[in-house]
Amino acid sequence: MSSDIEKIKKRIIFRSSHRGSKEMDILISSFTGSIIDKLNFNQLKSLDKLVNFDDEDLIKIKHNLKKSVNSVDNEIFEFFFKYKIKF
Repeated sequence: MSSDIEKIKKRIIFRSSHRGSKEMDILISSFTGSIIDKLNFNQLKSLDKLVNFDDEDLIKIKHNLKKSVNSVDNEIFEFFFKYKIKF
């Protein structure tokens, strides 16, 4: 299980910083870095789904224009929605 957790973490970290736009790279990688070590395996699977949404959907989620995402755990969704980036 430990190797599964490390694999999914590496995949999430890579995807969160290779989004296609610099702004989303910064936002998603910062968010991911702030919570990834605090999550259990099921939460990591939900985070993996979240980081694979396209940028437009993530912006809508962040700005509360999209209310629900069926495939993502509500807890992860709330963490992202409430996250404030720190520079």
